[in-house]
Amino acid sequence: MILVTGATGGVGRHVVAQLRARHHAVRALVRDPSTADLPSDIETVRGDLADVASLSSALADVDSVFLLWPFFAADGASDVVDAIADTARRVVYLSAEAAAAHPESFWAIVERQVTESELEWTILRPTGFAKNTLGWADQIRSGAVHGPYGAAARSLIDERDIAAVAVQALSSDEHVGKVYVLSGPATVTQSEQVAIIGAAVGRQVRWIEQSPAEARPQLVEIFGDKSFAEGALDTWAGFVSEPEEVTDTVQAITGEPARSFDQWAREHADDFR
Repeated sequence: MILVTGATGGVGRHVVAQLRARHHAVRALVRDPSTADLPSDIETVRGDLADVASLSSALADVDSVFLLWPFFAADGASDVVDAIADTARRVVYLSAEAAAAHPESFWAIVERQVTESELEWTILRPTGFAKNTLGWADQIRSGAVHGPYGAAARSLIDERDIAAVAVQALSSDEHVGKVYVLSGPATVTQSEQVAIIGAAVGRQVRWIEQSPAEARPQLVEIFGDKSFAEGALDTWAGFVSEPEEVTDTVQAITGEPARSFDQWAREHADDFR
């Protein structure tokens, strides 16, 4: 039995679908089974990572866990990892590429709790998510996207590719004890991302550069966390001179090349219309 946390999210939903396609026994941890909108043959269990006591039924008879930590702080994560270790054998933790450079981030703290446990573990460190550009949808419809650091070059990854690597790690012993940086196949600047999305929906969309000072209050409102907004600005600034890392890990593990941002944009064009 494989337990998937974050099962209704952008990555977790694909982990569930791909495990199901491979005929693995899957259990989805959700806050509200009535609104989960998962296939009827997927066992859904109510639970919340913020309440470790609610996880007992979800973890019963579980062998492996796909762990996504959905909070901006690591408070309570050690209790969750301990609860997983009490019943399961393996955990695959969805961290972030930023964890390597930011040892005090919640990603890195949870990583350490996972790697210091008795569990067999695999750490996935994806670069930026292609799906995060959906946050521009309203501006795309208006014909212009306002943002800072349009020259920031990112190797955005399709959430399906993250899920494909996670499925391999959940179902194979060869990935135990490994830390993988996952990325898309090439870097694309933020202004280029906007142009690519515009081409996908059939309209010209402009990037309008903002100063960090102009963008900061908007980002704080979007993220709901001032320190996370500041971290995002610092990260984008760094990607102007040092583009985000590109790896071939997706292809090496899955046998299929990582999907391009252009492909992702074409497949999600209706979300921007």
